[in-house]
Amino acid sequence: MSHEMIDLSSQTFKSENGNHRHETDLEHQTQSPLDVEQAVRRRYETAAQEAEPALCCPVDYNPEYLAAIPEEIIQRDYGCGDPSKHVFPGEHVLDLGSGGGKICYIAAQIVGSEGHVMGVDRNDQMLALARKYQQPMAERFGYQNTEFRKGSIQDLALDLEAFEAYLAQNPVTSSSDWLRAEAHAEGLRETSPMIPDDSIDVVVSNCVLNLVGPDDRQKLFRELHRVLKRGGRAVISDIVCDEPVPQHLQDDPQLWSGCISGAFVEPDFLEAFTNAGFYGVEIVARQEAAWATVEGIEFRSITVRAYKGKEGPCLDQKQAVIYQGPWKQVLDDDGHTLVRGERTAVCGKTYEIYGRDPYASHITSVPPREAVPKEQAADFDCRRNLLRDPRETKGVGYHTTQLPGDNCCGTDGCC
Repeated sequence: MSHEMIDLSSQTFKSENGNHRHETDLEHQTQSPLDVEQAVRRRYETAAQEAEPALCCPVDYNPEYLAAIPEEIIQRDYGCGDPSKHVFPGEHVLDLGSGGGKICYIAAQIVGSEGHVMGVDRNDQMLALARKYQQPMAERFGYQNTEFRKGSIQDLALDLEAFEAYLAQNPVTSSSDWLRAEAHAEGLRETSPMIPDDSIDVVVSNCVLNLVGPDDRQKLFRELHRVLKRGGRAVISDIVCDEPVPQHLQDDPQLWSGCISGAFVEPDFLEAFTNAGFYGVEIVARQEAAWATVEGIEFRSITVRAYKGKEGPCLDQKQAVIYQGPWKQVLDDDGHTLVRGERTAVCGKTYEIYGRDPYASHITSVPPREAVPKEQAADFDCRRNLLRDPRETKGVGYHTTQLPGDNCCGTDGCC
């Protein structure tokens, strides 16, 4: 797909070869407020029936996995990255805004018969397309490990099909009916949540978060965090921009449903993960050339990976970490300044986190000579920058003298 340029003066999307793509509907700018959900629903209902090339970026998927997926699904896929590259065998995967099921069926091959993949989407046409091939895919793979549920990605506790079944039996014709329906929905969230707390190994999403309206975005990231297991991760591909999108572009439904107007400013996208409680937030893929440019604002795809697991008390178990470099010093998300080569005091929780990805390759862990049980550990103030004296890890009473002796060689010869 060629790099997109959007000429608003002619109200037409154009590619570099001059071919017209989509008429923008700038007259909607006078309508306030814009119904984002309606704009997105209408666009993707159409896209489920007829391919819309302007809704996707060029992505290099593994051809081995693509070969098993029906062409109809591939033609109706609208993505901007491949978060499935960061999925592993045996994992439980949740795909937000799963559409026709392409990423789900790729992930299903990766996780294998021991894993499980759930797709969530609220578009009936896309869900029908994904479900149409569940049995054929199961026969091809030799196992059934996928399911597709109807729900909003900012409200993963509410199973919309279960709620719609209630509404079919209890139509809303008055304010009392509406209040009862709201209470029933809340009951479904509490007693039979569609996605329970702490149940997912990895949440993936492909060019969907930008389609959620601004008012629901904090809730969306909280839901991402809620459903993940401790130590789980989110791997999200989405469209970001290098400047804030002005209001007159945000008010255009065609640009919003086309992944333009709702794009996150790049640093704000990363900060949203941190604000929701994630750690280890990093960009694992970033499109070099802009996918689209509107009024000088560049839009491109990035894939972000972030981990869950910072919850819990900070306890001083006499542990330290040494930052290996290459920078002279770095500042972590909790305010620790890690100076290259220095023993930095950290709490037990941070110590464990730094021993795992994405930090482990940059960190040397220094445990105490004698472990300090959590029940005996004092509180640790993670807001302070402290160096750990070697005597803290060895113990103040440690006075051992041990020289190498006459032969320092091991059984395999001298070093």
